Amino acid sequence: MAAPRLIVGLGNPGAEHEDTRHNAGFWLCERLAARHGVDLRRESRFHGIAGRTREQVWLLLPQTFMNRSGQAVAALARFYRILPAEMLVLHDELDLPPGALRLKFGGGLGGHNGLKDIAAHLGTQDFWRLRIGVGHPGDRNQVVDYVLKKPRSEERALIDAALERALEHWPLIWRGEYPAAMQKLNAKGNP
Repeated sequence: MAAPRLIVGLGNPGAEHEDTRHNAGFWLCERLAARHGVDLRRESRFHGIAGRTREQVWLLLPQTFMNRSGQAVAALARFYRILPAEMLVLHDELDLPPGALRLKFGGGLGGHNGLKDIAAHLGTQDFWRLRIGVGHPGDRNQVVDYVLKKPRSEERALIDAALERALEHWPLIWRGEYPAAMQKLNAKGNP
Protein backbone atom coordinates (compact mmCIF):
# COMPACT_ATOMS: atom_id res chain seq x y z
CA MET A 1 0.00 0.00 0.00
CA ALA A 2 1.19 3.47 -0.85
CA ALA A 3 2.07 5.85 1.96
CA PRO A 4 -0.12 8.97 1.92
CA ARG A 5 1.02 11.93 -0.15
CA LEU A 6 -1.94 14.14 0.80
CA ILE A 7 -3.68 14.38 4.16
CA VAL A 8 -6.87 16.44 4.17
CA GLY A 9 -8.50 17.71 7.34
CA LEU A 10 -12.17 18.57 6.79
CA GLY A 11 -13.95 21.47 8.46
CA ASN A 12 -15.43 24.89 7.90
CA PRO A 13 -13.36 28.09 7.84
CA GLY A 14 -13.95 31.01 10.18
CA ALA A 15 -13.75 31.67 13.91
CA GLU A 16 -17.44 30.88 14.37
CA HIS A 17 -16.81 27.27 13.22
CA GLU A 18 -13.42 26.47 14.70
CA ASP A 19 -14.70 24.72 17.85
CA THR A 20 -17.64 22.89 16.24
CA ARG A 21 -17.91 19.11 15.85
CA HIS A 22 -17.73 19.42 12.05
CA ASN A 23 -14.14 20.69 12.41
CA ALA A 24 -12.70 17.54 13.99
CA GLY A 25 -10.73 16.90 10.79
CA PHE A 26 -9.17 20.38 11.02
CA TRP A 27 -8.26 19.72 14.68
CA LEU A 28 -6.27 16.58 13.86
CA CYS A 29 -4.63 18.06 10.76
CA GLU A 30 -3.51 21.13 12.75
CA ARG A 31 -2.05 18.90 15.47
CA LEU A 32 -0.18 16.90 12.83
CA ALA A 33 1.24 20.11 11.38
CA ALA A 34 2.33 21.33 14.82
CA ARG A 35 3.92 17.99 15.73
CA HIS A 36 5.86 17.80 12.45
CA GLY A 37 6.83 21.46 12.22
CA VAL A 38 4.77 22.08 9.10
CA ASP A 39 4.12 25.73 8.28
CA LEU A 40 0.48 25.90 7.14
CA ARG A 41 -0.17 28.85 4.82
CA ARG A 42 -3.03 30.10 2.70
CA GLU A 43 -2.65 28.69 -0.82
CA SER A 44 -5.22 30.38 -3.04
CA ARG A 45 -4.50 28.06 -6.00
CA PHE A 46 -5.56 25.14 -3.77
CA HIS A 47 -8.50 26.96 -2.14
CA GLY A 48 -7.12 26.19 1.29
CA ILE A 49 -4.44 26.31 3.91
CA ALA A 50 -1.63 23.91 3.10
CA GLY A 51 1.89 22.88 3.97
CA ARG A 52 4.32 20.06 3.26
CA THR A 53 6.25 17.79 5.61
CA ARG A 54 9.95 16.97 5.21
CA GLU A 55 8.77 13.67 3.71
CA GLN A 56 6.92 15.64 1.00
CA VAL A 57 3.45 14.81 2.36
CA TRP A 58 0.94 17.62 1.86
CA LEU A 59 -1.43 18.68 4.64
CA LEU A 60 -4.52 20.54 3.44
CA LEU A 61 -7.36 22.32 5.23
CA PRO A 62 -9.88 23.32 2.52
CA GLN A 63 -11.29 26.83 3.02
CA THR A 64 -14.25 26.28 0.68
CA PHE A 65 -16.70 25.18 3.39
CA MET A 66 -17.47 21.52 3.94
CA ASN A 67 -19.84 20.89 1.04
CA ARG A 68 -17.25 22.16 -1.48
CA SER A 69 -14.17 20.42 -0.04
CA GLY A 70 -13.59 18.51 -3.28
CA GLN A 71 -12.64 21.71 -5.11
CA ALA A 72 -9.59 22.17 -2.88
CA VAL A 73 -8.64 18.48 -2.78
CA ALA A 74 -8.87 18.09 -6.57
CA ALA A 75 -6.85 21.26 -7.22
CA LEU A 76 -3.90 20.12 -5.10
CA ALA A 77 -4.12 16.49 -6.21
CA ARG A 78 -4.15 17.42 -9.92
CA PHE A 79 -1.25 19.84 -9.54
CA TYR A 80 0.98 17.28 -7.78
CA ARG A 81 -0.41 14.21 -9.57
CA ILE A 82 -1.57 12.57 -6.35
CA LEU A 83 -3.79 9.54 -6.83
CA PRO A 84 -6.95 9.06 -4.73
CA ALA A 85 -5.40 5.95 -3.09
CA GLU A 86 -2.55 8.21 -1.90
CA MET A 87 -4.96 10.46 0.04
CA LEU A 88 -6.15 10.29 3.63
CA VAL A 89 -9.17 12.38 4.61
CA LEU A 90 -9.69 13.19 8.31
CA HIS A 91 -13.33 13.90 9.16
CA ASP A 92 -16.01 13.98 11.83
CA GLU A 93 -18.24 10.92 12.03
CA LEU A 94 -21.77 10.96 13.46
CA ASP A 95 -22.08 7.17 13.51
CA LEU A 96 -19.25 6.76 16.03
CA PRO A 97 -19.37 7.84 19.68
CA PRO A 98 -17.11 10.70 20.78
CA GLY A 99 -13.57 9.39 21.13
CA ALA A 100 -13.85 6.50 18.67
CA LEU A 101 -11.63 6.32 15.60
CA ARG A 102 -11.98 4.18 12.49
CA LEU A 103 -9.50 4.02 9.63
CA LYS A 104 -10.87 2.62 6.37
CA PHE A 105 -10.38 2.62 2.63
CA GLY A 106 -13.23 3.47 0.28
CA GLY A 107 -16.78 2.41 0.99
CA GLY A 108 -19.88 4.50 1.53
CA LEU A 109 -19.89 8.19 2.27
CA GLY A 110 -22.37 8.03 5.16
CA GLY A 111 -24.17 11.19 4.08
CA HIS A 112 -21.07 13.30 4.81
CA ASN A 113 -21.19 16.30 2.45
CA GLY A 114 -17.42 16.84 2.51
CA LEU A 115 -16.76 13.23 1.49
CA LYS A 116 -19.50 13.38 -1.16
CA ASP A 117 -17.94 16.44 -2.77
CA ILE A 118 -14.44 14.96 -2.69
CA ALA A 119 -15.70 11.73 -4.30
CA ALA A 120 -17.58 13.75 -6.96
CA HIS A 121 -14.44 15.77 -7.84
CA LEU A 122 -12.14 12.72 -7.86
CA GLY A 123 -14.61 10.46 -9.66
CA THR A 124 -14.08 7.73 -7.06
CA GLN A 125 -14.72 6.85 -3.42
CA ASP A 126 -11.47 4.89 -3.25
CA PHE A 127 -9.43 6.99 -0.86
CA TRP A 128 -8.46 6.51 2.79
CA ARG A 129 -10.53 8.07 5.59
CA LEU A 130 -9.90 8.44 9.29
CA ARG A 131 -13.32 8.80 10.89
CA ILE A 132 -13.31 10.78 14.15
CA GLY A 133 -16.34 9.99 16.29
CA VAL A 134 -18.41 12.97 17.42
CA GLY A 135 -21.62 11.11 18.33
CA HIS A 136 -25.14 11.53 16.98
CA PRO A 137 -27.94 13.76 18.28
CA GLY A 138 -30.40 10.84 18.10
CA ASP A 139 -32.69 12.56 15.61
CA ARG A 140 -31.58 12.94 12.00
CA ASN A 141 -33.49 16.22 11.74
CA GLN A 142 -31.08 17.69 14.30
CA VAL A 143 -27.86 16.62 12.55
CA VAL A 144 -27.05 19.97 10.91
CA ASP A 145 -27.42 21.92 14.15
CA TYR A 146 -25.52 19.23 16.04
CA VAL A 147 -22.39 19.22 13.86
CA LEU A 148 -22.32 23.03 13.76
CA LYS A 149 -22.23 23.29 17.57
CA LYS A 150 -19.40 22.81 20.05
CA PRO A 151 -19.24 19.40 21.72
CA ARG A 152 -19.99 19.29 25.45
CA SER A 153 -16.81 19.47 27.54
CA GLU A 154 -16.84 15.75 28.35
CA GLU A 155 -17.30 14.92 24.64
CA ARG A 156 -14.46 17.27 23.68
CA ALA A 157 -12.20 15.53 26.21
CA LEU A 158 -12.96 12.16 24.59
CA ILE A 159 -12.39 13.56 21.09
CA ASP A 160 -9.09 15.18 22.15
CA ALA A 161 -7.94 11.87 23.65
CA ALA A 162 -8.78 10.16 20.34
CA LEU A 163 -6.77 12.74 18.40
CA GLU A 164 -3.79 12.10 20.68
CA ARG A 165 -4.23 8.34 20.14
CA ALA A 166 -4.21 8.94 16.38
CA LEU A 167 -0.97 10.92 16.67
CA GLU A 168 0.59 8.17 18.79
CA HIS A 169 0.06 5.63 15.99
CA TRP A 170 0.70 8.08 13.14
CA PRO A 171 4.14 6.63 12.20
CA LEU A 172 2.34 3.54 10.89
CA ILE A 173 0.27 5.73 8.57
CA TRP A 174 3.33 7.72 7.41
CA ARG A 175 4.92 4.43 6.34
CA GLY A 176 1.77 3.25 4.57
CA GLU A 177 1.30 0.42 7.07
CA TYR A 178 -2.47 0.80 7.00
CA PRO A 179 -3.40 -2.72 8.23
CA ALA A 180 -1.24 -2.25 11.36
CA ALA A 181 -2.63 1.27 11.86
CA MET A 182 -6.19 -0.05 11.50
CA GLN A 183 -5.50 -2.72 14.11
CA LYS A 184 -4.37 -0.05 16.60
CA LEU A 185 -6.89 2.70 15.79
CA ASN A 186 -9.97 0.52 15.24
CA ALA A 187 -9.33 -1.64 18.34
CA LYS A 188 -12.39 -2.76 20.28
CA GLY A 189 -10.96 -1.26 23.49
CA ASN A 190 -11.33 2.18 21.95
CA PRO A 191 -14.70 3.90 22.47
